[in-house]
Amino acid sequence: MVTQYKLHRQTLVLLIYLVHLCMPVCVDVQSDTEAIVGKAMKLTCISCLKREEVTVKTFVKWLYTPSPTKGKNISYLIYEYNTNNSNVDDNPFKDRLNWNGSKDLQEVSIEIRNVTHNDSGLYTCEIRRLFDFELYTPVFEVNKTINLTVKEKASDDTTAIYSEIMMYVLLVFLTFWLLVEMVYCYRKISKSDEQTQDTAY
Repeated sequence: MVTQYKLHRQTLVLLIYLVHLCMPVCVDVQSDTEAIVGKAMKLTCISCLKREEVTVKTFVKWLYTPSPTKGKNISYLIYEYNTNNSNVDDNPFKDRLNWNGSKDLQEVSIEIRNVTHNDSGLYTCEIRRLFDFELYTPVFEVNKTINLTVKEKASDDTTAIYSEIMMYVLLVFLTFWLLVEMVYCYRKISKSDEQTQDTAY
């Protein structure tokens, strides 16, 4: 009994140590493309670093191209981030933009507060990284675009509905399976106890 207790304790200590060693993982996900009037909208832009131990300087620019009118297609710089310094240009988004990036600058997202119909259009996230190696400084550049559509009301997301249904079905199935296992184990223990008592007499 003491040996089993020591084994459980050592396993618990090992698990706590392994959890402590775990590091967050960067996952490149696409941004939502539908915004609702009057709500906040996060424009997600993620560019994962392959080697996080390398020293890197990151520069970010967010550009906005309104929906084409009269054949004109002009882009405006709406946000700029230079390593530790952020800047919002004088534009219609000036008092409505929030930086929503991560500390390590793998996520360089922004958030638009109080979305209006005029915010529809193409948003471009430009990321420029300067890697600091001893012999040379390679440059990595990536552009990501988000075609934002602004709506009065949120449209029904069929994927979310199906996911919710599947979640409840799975929950019911697992609960039923757990109940069957408990009954099975209880019967097995009862039979074992009965056999032990019969042997004792």
